[in-house]
Amino acid sequence: MLLLAPMAGYTDSAFRQVIKKVAPSTICVTELISADGIKFGGKRTMEYLTFDESERPLIVQLFGKKPEFFSVAAQTVESLGADGIDINMGCPARKVIHSLHGSALLTKPCLAEEIARTTVESTKLPVSIKMRVGFKDYDEDHFIKLIQSFEKAGIKALTIHGRTTKQGFLGTADWDPIYLAKKHLSIPVIGNGDITSAQIAKTRLKDLDGIMIGRATFGNPWIMAEIEAALKGKKYTRPKSLEEKIPLILEHARLAIETSGRKGLLEMRKHLATYVKGFEHASAFRGRLVRVESLEEIQEIFKEIEVALERSE
Repeated sequence: MLLLAPMAGYTDSAFRQVIKKVAPSTICVTELISADGIKFGGKRTMEYLTFDESERPLIVQLFGKKPEFFSVAAQTVESLGADGIDINMGCPARKVIHSLHGSALLTKPCLAEEIARTTVESTKLPVSIKMRVGFKDYDEDHFIKLIQSFEKAGIKALTIHGRTTKQGFLGTADWDPIYLAKKHLSIPVIGNGDITSAQIAKTRLKDLDGIMIGRATFGNPWIMAEIEAALKGKKYTRPKSLEEKIPLILEHARLAIETSGRKGLLEMRKHLATYVKGFEHASAFRGRLVRVESLEEIQEIFKEIEVALERSE
Protein backbone atom coordinates (compact mmCIF):
# COMPACT_ATOMS: atom_id res chain seq x y z
CA MET A 1 0.00 0.00 0.00
CA LEU A 2 1.42 3.37 -1.06
CA LEU A 3 0.02 6.65 0.26
CA LEU A 4 0.63 10.34 -0.39
CA ALA A 5 1.00 12.17 2.91
CA PRO A 6 -1.28 15.09 3.78
CA MET A 7 0.78 18.28 3.56
CA ALA A 8 -0.70 21.73 4.07
CA GLY A 9 -0.23 23.95 1.04
CA TYR A 10 0.97 21.11 -1.14
CA THR A 11 -1.40 18.15 -1.46
CA ASP A 12 -4.30 20.00 -3.02
CA SER A 13 -6.51 18.46 -5.68
CA ALA A 14 -4.18 19.43 -8.52
CA PHE A 15 -1.13 17.78 -6.95
CA ARG A 16 -3.14 14.70 -6.01
CA GLN A 17 -4.26 14.37 -9.63
CA VAL A 18 -0.65 14.64 -10.78
CA ILE A 19 0.39 11.91 -8.36
CA LYS A 20 -2.39 9.64 -9.61
CA LYS A 21 -1.23 10.20 -13.20
CA VAL A 22 2.27 8.92 -12.46
CA ALA A 23 1.38 6.33 -9.79
CA PRO A 24 -2.25 5.24 -10.18
CA SER A 25 -2.32 2.87 -7.20
CA THR A 26 -1.44 5.67 -4.75
CA ILE A 27 -3.97 6.39 -2.02
CA CYS A 28 -4.18 10.16 -1.67
CA VAL A 29 -4.91 12.07 1.53
CA THR A 30 -6.08 15.67 1.52
CA GLU A 31 -4.42 18.56 3.26
CA LEU A 32 -5.44 18.76 6.90
CA ILE A 33 -8.95 20.21 7.05
CA SER A 34 -10.51 21.83 10.10
CA ALA A 35 -13.38 19.92 11.72
CA ASP A 36 -14.41 23.25 13.27
CA GLY A 37 -14.47 24.86 9.83
CA ILE A 38 -16.71 22.11 8.48
CA LYS A 39 -18.99 22.35 11.53
CA PHE A 40 -19.57 26.05 10.85
CA GLY A 41 -19.62 25.74 7.07
CA GLY A 42 -16.63 27.98 6.43
CA LYS A 43 -16.36 28.75 2.72
CA ARG A 44 -12.60 28.33 2.49
CA THR A 45 -12.73 25.12 4.54
CA MET A 46 -15.40 23.59 2.33
CA GLU A 47 -13.31 24.37 -0.76
CA TYR A 48 -10.66 21.98 0.56
CA LEU A 49 -13.22 19.18 0.32
CA THR A 50 -13.59 19.36 -3.47
CA PHE A 51 -11.91 16.61 -5.44
CA ASP A 52 -11.82 14.97 -8.85
CA GLU A 53 -13.00 11.40 -9.44
CA SER A 54 -9.52 10.51 -10.69
CA GLU A 55 -8.19 10.98 -7.15
CA ARG A 56 -10.06 7.99 -5.73
CA PRO A 57 -9.69 6.38 -3.32
CA LEU A 58 -9.51 9.71 -1.50
CA ILE A 59 -9.05 10.07 2.23
CA VAL A 60 -10.04 13.35 3.91
CA GLN A 61 -7.85 14.31 6.85
CA LEU A 62 -9.51 16.21 9.70
CA PHE A 63 -7.96 18.13 12.57
CA GLY A 64 -9.46 19.66 15.68
CA LYS A 65 -10.01 18.94 19.37
CA LYS A 66 -13.78 18.77 19.90
CA PRO A 67 -15.27 15.28 19.47
CA GLU A 68 -18.72 16.67 18.64
CA PHE A 69 -17.26 18.70 15.78
CA PHE A 70 -15.54 15.60 14.42
CA SER A 71 -18.94 13.90 14.44
CA VAL A 72 -20.47 16.60 12.24
CA ALA A 73 -17.40 16.75 10.02
CA ALA A 74 -17.36 12.99 9.52
CA GLN A 75 -21.00 12.97 8.43
CA THR A 76 -20.35 15.87 6.04
CA VAL A 77 -17.31 14.18 4.52
CA GLU A 78 -19.31 11.00 4.02
CA SER A 79 -22.15 12.90 2.35
CA LEU A 80 -19.70 14.49 -0.09
CA GLY A 81 -18.55 11.08 -1.30
CA ALA A 82 -15.05 10.68 0.13
CA ASP A 83 -13.70 7.16 0.60
CA GLY A 84 -12.30 7.48 4.11
CA ILE A 85 -11.41 9.79 6.98
CA ASP A 86 -8.05 10.28 8.66
CA ILE A 87 -7.62 12.07 11.98
CA ASN A 88 -4.58 14.31 12.28
CA MET A 89 -2.61 13.59 15.44
CA GLY A 90 0.75 14.15 13.81
CA CYS A 91 1.11 17.77 12.68
CA PRO A 92 3.97 19.46 14.63
CA ALA A 93 3.37 23.02 13.38
CA ARG A 94 3.36 25.49 16.27
CA LYS A 95 0.17 27.25 15.21
CA VAL A 96 -1.57 23.86 15.13
CA ILE A 97 -0.35 22.38 18.43
CA HIS A 98 -0.79 25.73 20.21
CA SER A 99 -4.54 25.17 19.92
CA LEU A 100 -4.28 21.54 21.12
CA HIS A 101 -4.75 20.30 17.58
CA GLY A 102 -2.62 17.89 15.57
CA SER A 103 0.09 16.07 17.51
CA ALA A 104 -0.75 18.00 20.70
CA LEU A 105 -3.57 15.47 21.13
CA LEU A 106 -0.90 12.92 22.01
CA THR A 107 -0.60 14.74 25.36
CA LYS A 108 -4.31 14.14 26.03
CA PRO A 109 -4.79 10.39 25.47
CA CYS A 110 -8.36 10.29 26.81
CA LEU A 111 -9.43 13.11 24.51
CA ALA A 112 -7.59 11.53 21.58
CA GLU A 113 -9.39 8.24 22.14
CA GLU A 114 -12.75 10.01 22.49
CA ILE A 115 -12.21 11.82 19.18
CA ALA A 116 -11.33 8.53 17.50
CA ARG A 117 -14.35 6.72 18.94
CA THR A 118 -16.79 9.54 18.19
CA THR A 119 -15.60 9.80 14.59
CA VAL A 120 -15.87 6.04 14.06
CA GLU A 121 -19.39 5.98 15.48
CA SER A 122 -20.50 8.93 13.33
CA THR A 123 -19.76 7.48 9.89
CA LYS A 124 -19.81 4.34 7.80
CA LEU A 125 -16.50 5.34 6.24
CA PRO A 126 -13.28 3.71 7.44
CA VAL A 127 -11.46 5.94 9.91
CA SER A 128 -7.69 6.03 10.36
CA ILE A 129 -5.24 8.09 12.40
CA LYS A 130 -1.90 9.66 11.48
CA MET A 131 0.31 10.28 14.50
CA ARG A 132 3.88 10.69 15.72
CA VAL A 133 5.75 8.38 18.10
CA GLY A 134 5.41 10.92 20.89
CA PHE A 135 5.15 14.59 21.78
CA LYS A 136 8.30 15.63 23.66
CA ASP A 137 9.79 12.17 23.92
CA TYR A 138 9.07 8.59 22.96
CA ASP A 139 7.69 6.58 25.87
CA GLU A 140 7.16 2.97 24.81
CA ASP A 141 4.53 2.09 27.42
CA HIS A 142 2.52 5.25 26.76
CA PHE A 143 2.84 4.71 23.00
CA ILE A 144 1.59 1.11 23.11
CA LYS A 145 -1.34 1.92 25.39
CA LEU A 146 -2.36 4.82 23.17
CA ILE A 147 -2.30 2.95 19.88
CA GLN A 148 -4.17 0.02 21.43
CA SER A 149 -6.84 2.42 22.66
CA PHE A 150 -7.21 3.68 19.09
CA GLU A 151 -7.70 0.16 17.79
CA LYS A 152 -10.32 -0.51 20.48
CA ALA A 153 -12.06 2.70 19.45
CA GLY A 154 -12.57 1.16 16.01
CA ILE A 155 -10.07 2.79 13.69
CA LYS A 156 -9.19 0.74 10.61
CA ALA A 157 -5.55 1.77 10.08
CA LEU A 158 -2.76 3.70 11.76
CA THR A 159 -0.01 5.74 10.10
CA ILE A 160 2.99 6.57 12.25
CA HIS A 161 5.69 9.15 11.57
CA GLY A 162 8.93 8.10 13.24
CA ARG A 163 9.67 11.39 15.00
CA THR A 164 8.35 13.19 18.06
CA THR A 165 6.61 16.54 17.81
CA LYS A 166 9.62 18.15 19.51
CA GLN A 167 11.85 16.92 16.67
CA GLY A 168 9.68 18.46 13.97
CA PHE A 169 11.45 17.31 10.82
CA LEU A 170 14.95 17.41 12.32
CA GLY A 171 17.15 14.43 12.96
CA THR A 172 16.36 10.98 11.63
CA ALA A 173 13.02 9.19 11.75
CA ASP A 174 13.05 6.19 14.10
CA TRP A 175 11.13 3.30 12.59
CA ASP A 176 11.56 0.89 15.52
CA PRO A 177 8.39 2.15 17.28
CA ILE A 178 6.50 1.70 14.00
CA TYR A 179 7.59 -1.93 13.72
CA LEU A 180 6.73 -2.41 17.39
CA ALA A 181 3.25 -1.04 16.76
CA LYS A 182 2.71 -3.68 14.08
CA LYS A 183 3.41 -6.40 16.65
CA HIS A 184 0.80 -5.00 19.04
CA LEU A 185 -2.03 -4.25 16.59
CA SER A 186 -4.17 -6.31 14.24
CA ILE A 187 -5.12 -3.33 12.04
CA PRO A 188 -2.89 -2.15 9.16
CA VAL A 189 0.14 -0.09 10.20
CA ILE A 190 1.72 2.36 7.74
CA GLY A 191 5.18 3.85 8.15
CA ASN A 192 6.18 7.43 7.39
CA GLY A 193 9.40 9.42 7.61
CA ASP A 194 12.57 9.91 5.56
CA ILE A 195 11.54 7.82 2.54
CA THR A 196 13.52 9.46 -0.26
CA SER A 197 13.97 6.60 -2.74
CA ALA A 198 12.41 3.37 -3.94
CA GLN A 199 15.21 1.36 -2.36
CA ILE A 200 14.67 2.95 1.05
CA ALA A 201 10.93 2.29 0.74
CA LYS A 202 11.53 -1.41 0.04
CA THR A 203 13.98 -1.67 2.92
CA ARG A 204 11.69 0.09 5.37
CA LEU A 205 8.51 -1.78 4.48
CA LYS A 206 9.41 -5.10 6.17
CA ASP A 207 6.17 -6.48 7.67
CA LEU A 208 4.31 -3.18 7.62
CA ASP A 209 1.16 -2.78 5.54
CA GLY A 210 2.15 0.35 3.69
CA ILE A 211 4.44 3.31 3.18
CA MET A 212 3.44 6.99 3.22
CA ILE A 213 5.55 9.51 1.28
CA GLY A 214 5.58 13.22 1.99
CA ARG A 215 8.27 15.83 1.43
CA ALA A 216 10.21 13.66 -1.06
CA THR A 217 7.45 14.37 -3.61
CA PHE A 218 8.20 18.12 -3.69
CA GLY A 219 9.34 18.78 -7.25
CA ASN A 220 9.51 15.03 -7.75
CA PRO A 221 6.12 13.33 -8.14
CA TRP A 222 7.91 10.65 -10.17
CA ILE A 223 9.29 9.17 -6.96
CA MET A 224 5.82 7.74 -6.34
CA ALA A 225 5.97 5.83 -9.61
CA GLU A 226 9.42 4.50 -8.70
CA ILE A 227 8.23 3.32 -5.30
CA GLU A 228 4.98 1.93 -6.72
CA ALA A 229 6.98 -0.17 -9.19
CA ALA A 230 9.56 -1.26 -6.61
CA LEU A 231 6.91 -2.47 -4.17
CA LYS A 232 5.44 -4.57 -6.99
CA GLY A 233 8.83 -5.95 -7.96
CA LYS A 234 8.88 -3.97 -11.18
CA LYS A 235 11.12 -1.25 -12.60
CA TYR A 236 10.13 2.27 -13.54
CA THR A 237 12.17 4.44 -15.86
CA ARG A 238 11.75 7.99 -14.71
CA PRO A 239 12.22 11.05 -16.98
CA LYS A 240 15.95 11.63 -17.22
CA SER A 241 15.91 15.30 -18.10
CA LEU A 242 13.97 18.42 -17.25
CA GLU A 243 12.79 18.58 -20.87
CA GLU A 244 11.02 15.25 -20.39
CA LYS A 245 9.42 16.50 -17.18
CA ILE A 246 8.03 19.76 -18.58
CA PRO A 247 4.75 18.32 -19.98
CA LEU A 248 3.72 17.03 -16.54
CA ILE A 249 4.85 20.24 -14.86
CA LEU A 250 2.68 22.30 -17.19
CA GLU A 251 -0.22 19.90 -16.64
CA HIS A 252 0.20 20.42 -12.91
CA ALA A 253 0.08 24.19 -13.41
CA ARG A 254 -3.02 23.93 -15.59
CA LEU A 255 -4.82 21.76 -13.04
CA ALA A 256 -3.88 24.08 -10.16
CA ILE A 257 -5.28 27.14 -11.89
CA GLU A 258 -8.29 25.31 -13.31
CA THR A 259 -9.32 23.87 -9.93
CA SER A 260 -8.48 26.77 -7.61
CA GLY A 261 -8.11 29.93 -9.69
CA ARG A 262 -5.73 32.53 -8.31
CA LYS A 263 -5.25 30.57 -5.08
CA GLY A 264 -4.09 27.66 -7.19
CA LEU A 265 -1.71 29.92 -9.09
CA LEU A 266 -0.18 31.22 -5.87
CA GLU A 267 0.18 27.70 -4.48
CA MET A 268 1.74 26.59 -7.76
CA ARG A 269 4.57 29.08 -7.49
CA LYS A 270 6.37 27.07 -4.81
CA HIS A 271 5.88 23.85 -6.77
CA LEU A 272 7.45 25.45 -9.84
CA ALA A 273 10.47 26.52 -7.81
CA THR A 274 11.05 22.93 -6.66
CA TYR A 275 10.75 21.53 -10.19
CA VAL A 276 13.40 23.81 -11.72
CA LYS A 277 16.94 23.09 -10.58
CA GLY A 278 20.24 21.57 -11.59
CA PHE A 279 21.20 23.60 -14.64
CA GLU A 280 22.88 26.90 -15.42
CA HIS A 281 20.69 29.95 -14.71
CA ALA A 282 18.12 27.76 -12.91
CA SER A 283 18.03 30.20 -10.00
CA ALA A 284 17.15 33.08 -12.33
CA PHE A 285 14.24 31.10 -13.79
CA ARG A 286 13.06 30.17 -10.28
CA GLY A 287 13.10 33.82 -9.35
CA ARG A 288 10.68 34.53 -12.18
CA LEU A 289 8.51 31.45 -11.59
CA VAL A 290 7.74 32.43 -7.99
CA ARG A 291 6.20 35.66 -9.31
CA VAL A 292 4.15 34.33 -12.24
CA GLU A 293 0.66 35.72 -12.75
CA SER A 294 -0.86 33.37 -15.34
CA LEU A 295 -0.64 29.97 -16.98
CA GLU A 296 0.47 31.68 -20.19
CA GLU A 297 3.42 33.24 -18.36
CA ILE A 298 4.38 29.86 -16.94
CA GLN A 299 4.25 28.29 -20.40
CA GLU A 300 6.39 31.08 -21.84
CA ILE A 301 9.06 30.72 -19.16
CA PHE A 302 9.27 26.99 -19.77
CA LYS A 303 9.75 27.62 -23.48
CA GLU A 304 12.73 29.76 -22.50
CA ILE A 305 13.96 27.01 -20.19
CA GLU A 306 13.82 24.50 -23.05
CA VAL A 307 15.92 26.83 -25.22
CA ALA A 308 18.42 27.32 -22.39
CA LEU A 309 18.70 23.58 -21.91
CA GLU A 310 19.27 22.99 -25.62
CA ARG A 311 22.07 25.56 -25.67
CA SER A 312 23.78 23.95 -22.69
CA GLU A 313 23.94 20.51 -24.36
